[in-house]
Amino acid sequence: MNLLVTGAAGFIGSAYVRMLLAADTAPTFDVSRITVLDSLTYAGSLDNLDLSDPRLTFVRGDICDAHLVDRLMGQAGHVVHFAAESHVDRSITSAEAFVRTNVMGTQTLLDAALRHEVDRFVHVSTDEVYGSVESGSSTEQDPLDPNSPYAASKAASDLLALSYHRTHGLDVRVTRCCNNYGPQQFPEKIIPLFLTNLLDGDDVPLYGDGENRRDWLHVADHCRAVELVRTSGAPGRIYNISGDTELSNRELTGRLLAACGADWSRVRYVPDRKGHDRRYSLDDTRARTELGYTPRNDFTSGLASTFAWYRDNRDRWEPLKRRLAA
Repeated sequence: MNLLVTGAAGFIGSAYVRMLLAADTAPTFDVSRITVLDSLTYAGSLDNLDLSDPRLTFVRGDICDAHLVDRLMGQAGHVVHFAAESHVDRSITSAEAFVRTNVMGTQTLLDAALRHEVDRFVHVSTDEVYGSVESGSSTEQDPLDPNSPYAASKAASDLLALSYHRTHGLDVRVTRCCNNYGPQQFPEKIIPLFLTNLLDGDDVPLYGDGENRRDWLHVADHCRAVELVRTSGAPGRIYNISGDTELSNRELTGRLLAACGADWSRVRYVPDRKGHDRRYSLDDTRARTELGYTPRNDFTSGLASTFAWYRDNRDRWEPLKRRLAA
């Protein structure tokens, strides 16, 4: 079976592809070929993929390119859709790319999947579509209440994907995950940004009072959850994916400082982000009971291995930071 994976030169999508192709796990998956479609925006890198693997085909292209998508979809059995513009700060500055990629790109993929009667379409989304949660945790039945242009574009794409199941009977499955971390993440997100700044001897910028709270999940656990949804999930279902590690940004900063042997003198408080959601929290009972999902990587060891990767792989992330600064 040929699997089409969009956005798989990015952090999470590439980790998913590497998991499927890894020698110790490949025999357990029903995938003989993987086609990666990625436009190689600033956050994507071919260094994240082993292009020498004969099972892997890379196609550089835009998910809004209907002709290209139609050609690739005609060869696919399943689709896992990671491709997205995902940085909240960038969406506040300009929302156009987020609407184009996250909404129109998803619609282009769904139309092609419907035409070619693709067996399964997994749409990867985010906890941010639920908006800020003062207490408790969001369930899959809760209404969507996005606050940033990024989150609004993802909420729109979620609803569009689910509408293709309800209207056309397309087998669509949606995942909504908490914040990911791990090796090879692009250094604009908080964990790699802070680690690489500290490794360079620079200060780290902490928004507001630092009390915004997020749940954290190692990327390897997220990839396992997506695969469980693809192989064992139900059509038309939404699955929340949690990490069991809720921290304020201030608590997270303390852990990152400790990992780098730094102190609070390296922290620079900056004005809070516009519309900054105070807290996200997911109830992932459905994924645990229906799919047997549970995270395997505890945050302490996961953060230690993540720090070690950035410490030992300057040649991988330094060019990316120069690209950000350009």
